[in-house]
Amino acid sequence: MIAADINIERKPSRRPPSGIGIVHLGLGAFHRAHQAVYVQRYIDRAGADDWGICSANIRANRTLVDQLRDGDCRYHVAEYSDDEHVTLREVTAIREALYAGPDGPDREALLARMSDPAVRIVTLTVTEKGYFLSPGSGELLADAPPIVHDIAEPRSPHTAPGMLVEALVRRRAAGVEPFTVLCCDNMPHNGRRTRRAVISLARHRESALADWIEANVAFPSSMVDRIVPAMTDADRKRLAGLGIDDPAAVVCETFSQWVVEDHFPLGRPDWEFDGVEMVADVAPFETMKLRLLNGAHSLLAYVGTLAGIETVDAGVARPAFRGLLQYYWQQEAIPTLSLPAGSDAVAYTDSLLARFGNDSLRHRLQQIAMDGSQKLPQRWLAGGVESLTANDGADLRATALGIAAWIRYTAGTDLNNQPHPVDDPLAETFATLHRRHGDDPAALIDAFLALDAVFPAAMRDDRLFSRQILAALARLENDGVESAIAALTLNASDRDA
Repeated sequence: MIAADINIERKPSRRPPSGIGIVHLGLGAFHRAHQAVYVQRYIDRAGADDWGICSANIRANRTLVDQLRDGDCRYHVAEYSDDEHVTLREVTAIREALYAGPDGPDREALLARMSDPAVRIVTLTVTEKGYFLSPGSGELLADAPPIVHDIAEPRSPHTAPGMLVEALVRRRAAGVEPFTVLCCDNMPHNGRRTRRAVISLARHRESALADWIEANVAFPSSMVDRIVPAMTDADRKRLAGLGIDDPAAVVCETFSQWVVEDHFPLGRPDWEFDGVEMVADVAPFETMKLRLLNGAHSLLAYVGTLAGIETVDAGVARPAFRGLLQYYWQQEAIPTLSLPAGSDAVAYTDSLLARFGNDSLRHRLQQIAMDGSQKLPQRWLAGGVESLTANDGADLRATALGIAAWIRYTAGTDLNNQPHPVDDPLAETFATLHRRHGDDPAALIDAFLALDAVFPAAMRDDRLFSRQILAALARLENDGVESAIAALTLNASDRDA
């Protein structure tokens, strides 16, 4: 039964007979609510018969693949502007779902699909850690066990870079032109970083192969933006109330943006008619989004979780947290940006507060807090280095508070000693540092700043910055979150602490 007080807009879709022209690595909620929706818009408008998607999960989770297959790869996207307005969209753009995880039966089927001449684009949402690049240097983590496996067993890869290399090897051997690789993960210069991962891994296999990829394969960058929380039982219950019984359904906000560098040697859908911004240079868009939206999200995630807050909307409902975000944006993030033409950073951050306050999404801070060691270099630290380089002794008190909160978060409890999981590739390292230095905050901070996989030297060696982190950590522990925020936004004298 559909609730009477909900304004529902239904978006029916068409599913003409379709070939597969796109392979996607990283079958998850964001892909289903973002890239697949844009492809669906294209299909609905153009009646396309050659740009269907094969979506593959390459991690150890088969459930979603089975759910999609059971539903003939049809699923629903519920786009909420608030609790009373929702657009329901059926998506049929995914034609094939494969499970190619480490124990998956479909790895060979995925590689065969990627080798098919009909496939002209491979897109990825495998998160920052899925490229196995050092967050600091950007070099391939050649000693990471999955990469070690792909170097030793290149024809049976476990990683996204390994999949790309093996498929390109097969295409080259068959005389098939290489597909375009389109990264859709939240990383600066994500096309260039993906290219580096693939070429570096290929060079372990054959120098001539790496040279061929470098000369012939396109790696355009893109910027993606849509808030897509992880599905919960409460979300499924809400959808059931709208008449939707779909285990593969996904909930998201109404807002969506996709900015793509226009470099596709084998062609692409004419996405510009479906809301995609095709541009020559993605960098200004991705930097603005990473530092303003994602940077604010991480700030809320760590500071908010310490205060026992569970969701983004609950955080921004508190005046102190809104003040923290506005301070961070105006004093530290916006000054580092070269804005895209026609952009208004203040208007953008005002819109972010409205989006963050959308309580229909119930976006959990724990979801955002995952993989901080991979995310923070792009979201906070790159801008911080720019500020320190441009202005010796730059005041980065909001960033310092965020880092202090992150360090305290990695201990695995909030300020009331309630436990939470620490889901991060460096979680064991963090636990070791807390055991060794938990009774000495200054030593703990120095140990974290010494993690060169996370912190650039310019920040690690700035003594004012480390003192600001220490002062913020002391205030969090002794006075609580809101007092720490008040000290940041109202009292400039701690610069000289």
